[in-house]
Amino acid sequence: MRMPSLRHASGIVLLSLVCATTLSACGIGRSDLEKWVAEVKAKPAPPLEPLPVMKQFETFEYAAQNLRDPFDQTFSGEGASGPRPDPNRRRQTLEGFTLDTLKMVGTLGSGNNLTGLVMAPDRVTYKVVPGNYLGQSDGRVTGVHEDRIDLVELVPDGAGGWLERPAKLSLDSN
Repeated sequence: MRMPSLRHASGIVLLSLVCATTLSACGIGRSDLEKWVAEVKAKPAPPLEPLPVMKQFETFEYAAQNLRDPFDQTFSGEGASGPRPDPNRRRQTLEGFTLDTLKMVGTLGSGNNLTGLVMAPDRVTYKVVPGNYLGQSDGRVTGVHEDRIDLVELVPDGAGGWLERPAKLSLDSN
């Protein structure tokens, strides 16, 4: 084992003296700090703000048991006698597609006996006559013409009823 050199030993002694001096300096101003803390503790605390006065609320008795439930889905609103989708009607194939994805590609027949040809996104062409349904808004075909297919869709009016909205599929000129 090697002995530490004199230079190394004097460095350790010097470091010890610096640490001792620093620690003793921390205690010099301690009495002033203790005096200030004692003075702050001796001062009276500022008064607390008073609690806010609670307002007295009027009681309310809900007495609308005989009125219409606003969340009742069976309520038909103002349009009770107007058009309504038939929930029991069997859905047709073209009702599985949105109207903007359907494309009129032609007609068969002539005069009043026209049958529309509609291509769906599945690339299948379907025959359409008045009375058929297409699109997802209960769109009923009302007329087939050489350049278009007219239909009427049922859309909610926002008040529990339904509105009829005319729509059409035009023959694509491309």
